[in-house]
Amino acid sequence: MANVKKVTKKENFEAIREVLASIELEETLANQFNEFIDHEIELLDKKANSRGTSKTNQANEDLKVAIVEALKVIARPVTITELQKESPEMSEYSNQKLSALLKQLVDTNVVNKTIDKKKSYFSVEVA
Repeated sequence: MANVKKVTKKENFEAIREVLASIELEETLANQFNEFIDHEIELLDKKANSRGTSKTNQANEDLKVAIVEALKVIARPVTITELQKESPEMSEYSNQKLSALLKQLVDTNVVNKTIDKKKSYFSVEVA
């Protein structure tokens, strides 16, 4: 089955605005519709911005900073297991959790990943 992109409410309101623009309407009626659409989009944006970051996301961001610091202290490419052995703080976390967070750090080019004989090694540039 093909991936179908779900249309958002905001996109629907923008489409309605385009349809209304193509139809000849009385100016006051057109202004009322546009004000309504602007208000609804504003409410959607406000709702999206109010969500913020969850406790888990914040904890993960803090852990990412700790991972980078641990890699700076070690100052050489290491596997996740070696990272857990050499850093007492990292030994508290599972291999899977560290792997997921390291992938995010690699994707954002904060951490370097090299593969040697099917083993992944992680490092950071020490400045």
